[in-house]
Amino acid sequence: MLRFKSLGSGSSGNATLIEAGGLAPFRLLVDCGLGIRVLARRLAEAGLGLDDLDAIFITHEHGDHIGCAAQVVRQHHVPIWMSEGTWRGCGEPALNSWLRVTADGDRIDLGCMELCPFTVPHDALEPLQLSVDDGQTQLGILTDLGHVPEHVLAHLKGCSALLLECNHDAQLLSESAYPGFLKQRVGGDMGHLSNRQAAEVAAHLKPHLRQVVAAHLSRQNNRPELAQAALSEVLGEHIDLCVAHPASGTPWMRA
Repeated sequence: MLRFKSLGSGSSGNATLIEAGGLAPFRLLVDCGLGIRVLARRLAEAGLGLDDLDAIFITHEHGDHIGCAAQVVRQHHVPIWMSEGTWRGCGEPALNSWLRVTADGDRIDLGCMELCPFTVPHDALEPLQLSVDDGQTQLGILTDLGHVPEHVLAHLKGCSALLLECNHDAQLLSESAYPGFLKQRVGGDMGHLSNRQAAEVAAHLKPHLRQVVAAHLSRQNNRPELAQAALSEVLGEHIDLCVAHPASGTPWMRA
């Protein structure tokens, strides 16, 4: 069984816990964009501790995704996967034998789950998102990209569950107090997905979906009800839909 839980999603920090296996489950943390005390507290709320993490995957080097990752790796000896570009973007931290470099198109066999990272258009050095497969179900993680190329959809076409960026409402962004350059960055082809773009992704992947989590919402330029309405319009009533909270994330969910 593959299940997942967002520990928090948004500009204040992103981390998603994925678990597969039976009596001795394997636990992967996708992104670690929190302070170590906050991460420990949110893991404790899920009934876990830092020593329960078996691996970390970092999507890119921005602070709300990298957070305390190096500290966790050094203190708890957790292997960490990231692209070479992400490692360079983080300042080439000394992670010693725990660093695993990966790239677009790799297949990472973790035993009870396989990771398939793929590149996305975002303003980072070598950003990756990924799909996670336990042999029965597939979970897609898709945030931090400005548009959705065909190869991204191809990687996610079999997903039964999807954590999907709904960063901003286009009108709220245009009317916000953000300076012009920041509006262009967020709404541009290397920025973040709008609610409308996210809905287009969901519509394309709908045939296999059972669960969608709207994630990485901007506090200034979006509202949970707007993201949910955009996705509901294309997904209908038969696909479970929720919005990840920036601080509390989501409950445990099955992929």
